[in-house]
Amino acid sequence: MKSKNRWKDLSPARRAVLVGLAAVQLLLQGIALRDLAARGQHRINGSKKLWVAATFINFAGPLGYLRWGRKQP
Repeated sequence: MKSKNRWKDLSPARRAVLVGLAAVQLLLQGIALRDLAARGQHRINGSKKLWVAATFINFAGPLGYLRWGRKQP
């Protein structure tokens, strides 16, 4: 069985990639949550509460909301 990699065992390049991906994830989630807070329920496809929960699903949740969750004018 393969042992788990620990943060201290990762190369600096791999650490930078992981930090960058985490930053992008948090940025997307922040954009989606801010948009959800500013929009009324009538301007959202589906339940606002479910979309908020969905934003916590890695990249798929925020991207899904930004693509399909908002009603277009």
